[in-house]
Amino acid sequence: MKKSLGAKTLAQPTPVWAVGSYDENDKPNAMIAAWGGIASSQPASMTVSVRPSRHTYAGIMKHKAFTISVCTKALAAEADYLGIASGKNEDKLAKAGLTAVASDVVEAPYIDEFPLVIECELSHVYELGIHTLLVGEIKDVKCDEDMLVDGKHPDIEKILPLIFNPGTRDYHTVGERVGKAFDIGRQFTE
Repeated sequence: MKKSLGAKTLAQPTPVWAVGSYDENDKPNAMIAAWGGIASSQPASMTVSVRPSRHTYAGIMKHKAFTISVCTKALAAEADYLGIASGKNEDKLAKAGLTAVASDVVEAPYIDEFPLVIECELSHVYELGIHTLLVGEIKDVKCDEDMLVDGKHPDIEKILPLIFNPGTRDYHTVGERVGKAFDIGRQFTE
């Protein structure tokens, strides 16, 4: 029997992304966001929800761009710190030992140490309660070459992306491969 837990943000898992932007003074900044995902295939687009009170929000609005640096298990503490401190008060990237790199396609920085980066141009903004849903059209995806499988796709088992459990507020990473998508279910089509 299932127990009702109420109307809560308990979807599992959620991503741990470093959302990069230049702030209002054009200084590189990044925050951690777990509310986000793929929004569209055509045009290729991502969403991320950010509170307007966050320092990163004003920078995204000014520059009309953001990046998503996919956080990894190996850099979990650095990623967590980006969600604890505010770029309003300190240079979070420098303090965490992370390197901001200027995107060559959008007006936003990404974090060099994280192996997978998605560069987005802001395309839509939706006010939703205490968060604002930002939709970014993907302009480029960059991945460290040693983190690719077949030379053209990010390898989830090498990247080991950090994921978040909103209920317990714990970080995890991905587990073993289960099977090939759009294939293991074929047994039910016969």
